[in-house]
Order: sequence, then structure tokens, then C-alpha cells
Amino acid sequence: MMSKDGKKKTKIKVEDGARTAPSEPVEMHEMTEEEMIEAAKRAGAEAADAEIAEKQQQDMIDLEARAIEAEARLEDAAKAASEANDKLLRLQADWENFRRRTAAERLAERERATEGLVTNLLPVIDDLERAVDHAEGTGNSELTQFVEGITAVHAKILSVLEKEGVAVIDPAGQPFDPLAHQAVGREERTDVYDETVAQVYQKGYRMGGKIIRSAMVTVTFGGPKRPAEEPEAEE
Repeated sequence: MMSKDGKKKTKIKVEDGARTAPSEPVEMHEMTEEEMIEAAKRAGAEAADAEIAEKQQQDMIDLEARAIEAEARLEDAAKAASEANDKLLRLQADWENFRRRTAAERLAERERATEGLVTNLLPVIDDLERAVDHAEGTGNSELTQFVEGITAVHAKILSVLEKEGVAVIDPAGQPFDPLAHQAVGREERTDVYDETVAQVYQKGYRMGGKIIRSAMVTVTFGGPKRPAEEPEAEE
């Protein structure tokens, strides 16, 4: 339908205000082509805005999902790092225990080897001491240089053993100690305390805190009892 000014008009159904009743007639009026274009533009803009809002909402949902996933991955990474750190600490502790145990075993092996060597040398030392005692007992002056040579060798051997922690047990005149002395005879003596070492037939040896050979001694009896040692006063 054409208007008086030559513009094409189209009749459309438009609601004019709120309906008061279902039976009321709806007012109809004609829209120009420009109005139709403007209406179409508004509808397109509204549709575009709705689409943009929907896309933004979806982007927010996706972003939140990614944030939750990233947080879960971060927690997993922190847990894995903590487990790795615990494993590292356990490995370090195991290595330290292994190192100490190995060092202790090597030290024990060295001590056993040294103890075996010292034990094998003791009869040689005994022979040297017997040779010196025999030579001195003869009263022969011609054996003086021989005795001095043997004594020097004996002193050198004891010096080497001392550097390895070996100490001689020569308890003559000391109280009898059943842990370090082996009694092979008894002597009645009234001039010394009872259970005193009278003679040493064979010296003993101690290596560190271990007695590798007890001293063979004779023990007195018949004398006065040894007084009990008074405890040391505390500072």
C-alpha cells in the first residue's frame, strides 16, 4: 500500500500499551520502510548483544573450569614434590646410615687385623723378654751388648704397638683383677694386702678397651684385707 507521499507502507500488528482484556481489539498501524529497517537493526543488535553475553558467560564458565583444573594440577604437583622430597630425605638418611655402617665395619676389620697381628707378635715379645732375663741372670759381661740390642728391639716393637693403641698389662704389686689377670698360683704373704699380685709370669696386653691377653700372675693370701676405696667427692 502506498502513502500519499509515495512511500510504501506495510501493515503490521503492534501492541499499543498493556492489554486490558483478551477480548479487546489490538490497534493496528502502518510502519514505513525506514521504521522497518530501524526495527530490524534493533532486533539484530539485541540478538548480537544476547549472543555476545552468552559467549561471555560461556567463556567465564570455561575460564573457571580451567582455573579449577589448574588448581588441581598445582595441588598434584605440590603433592608430588612433597613425596619426592620425603623420598630424597629417606635416601639421604639411608646413605648416611650406610656410610656410617661401612665406616664402622672397616674400622672393625682394621682392628681385627691389627689385633691378629699383635696376637701373633706377642710370643716373639715374650721370647725377647725371656732372652733378656736369661742373659742378665748369667752375670756374663760379654752378653751386655747382646742384651742392649735385644732391649732396643723390644722397645721399638712396644713403641709401634703403642701407636696402635696397645698397652702392656704388668700388674706386679697391684690388686688382683680377675677381668685382666689370670691367677696361676698363690703365695702366702702377711706383709701385703690380701689378693695382691705377687709375681707376673707372663705380661698381658690391652688393645683399646679390649683385653687381648690376660696377665698370668700369682696372688697373695693371708695378709690384711684391702680397705675399701672412698668414693671421689663431687665438685
